[in-house]
Amino acid sequence: MQPSADLTPAVALFHSLSDPTRLAILERLAEGEARVVDLTGLLGAAQSTVSAHLACLRECGLVTGRPEGRQVFYSLTRPELMDLMTAAETLLAATGNQVALCPTYGTRGRTDATTDAQETRR
Repeated sequence: MQPSADLTPAVALFHSLSDPTRLAILERLAEGEARVVDLTGLLGAAQSTVSAHLACLRECGLVTGRPEGRQVFYSLTRPELMDLMTAAETLLAATGNQVALCPTYGTRGRTDATTDAQETRR
């Protein structure tokens, strides 16, 4: 059965949301504007890491930067993004976070893959 529409944009959207650092950035920006320095302090990540994730989110059209002097204040471009995040939290709660047990993408899957890779190297 063929999908009724091109799913490529949806795949790109969900891929852009598939990183924990990017999700944490989006959660913080849901509260209002933030600078890179604010995000590095919150995340405990290097400036270059935060900037790279912001660039990804900006290129995907999910965040925008507002320059003010030598600083840039980042914010969400679309409030609907938080509706998506809320829907995801609702779905996770309804499934009892079962997706975390997914052998491919879940927490257990990543641990097993890491263990397998380590064992292969030995």
